[in-house]
Amino acid sequence: MRRSTILAICTLAVVSFGLLQVRLGAQQEPKQAASGDVAVTLCDGKTEMRIPGLKAGEKLDRPHAQEAASMFLNEWARRNPDSPWLLAQAAAPQKPAAAPAKAARPAAASSARQSENYSRFTDRDKLIWKLETDKFIKEGDRIFHNADAFGGTIGVSCDMCHPNASNTHPETYPKYQVQLQRVALLRDMINWCIQNPTKGKPLADDDPRLRAMEAYILAQRAGKVIEPGKH
Repeated sequence: MRRSTILAICTLAVVSFGLLQVRLGAQQEPKQAASGDVAVTLCDGKTEMRIPGLKAGEKLDRPHAQEAASMFLNEWARRNPDSPWLLAQAAAPQKPAAAPAKAARPAAASSARQSENYSRFTDRDKLIWKLETDKFIKEGDRIFHNADAFGGTIGVSCDMCHPNASNTHPETYPKYQVQLQRVALLRDMINWCIQNPTKGKPLADDDPRLRAMEAYILAQRAGKVIEPGKH
């Protein structure tokens, strides 16, 4: 790499860091980072960085928020050089009309990269996760079949209308539900059923019972194509 290119990259990094320090509505010189600056944790749950000059209750405008996000991703990449950050892909890539025989190799490499983020975990780790997930789903199964467990007041449980979570179609959420007159998530419809057919009180979004029932219903449709909005 030429020396001029290296200098240009370094200069851009310094400028980006300086721009990040400019807060929304601030018409002043960038402040130095100090204790009390807002700390943000990246989606990996481990990488944490502080946004220089940004205090609790303040908000970055979109351009500088994007600068912050770029810095976080760069720091994550520095700490995890062998694990690329993968962007979600909304649609399957189109196959080239006339791809040479050796063109199939990049797809295999891409597949390998997708597994790198989990390659550090042992079989024991994965077994523990599976056992915990199975336990969570089993609890949802129990609640789904027990009116008292989710707060039904007339003895009607979810399985009485939906044996084994049949006709719930969790793979079609979010979708517009006429009962609610709005777009609903699966948990919204679970609560609607608790309130109406079973005459109970709606559960909070973070209620372990609601989360467990949602997990159980989703588990019964494993392998189905996700089709949000389908009726």
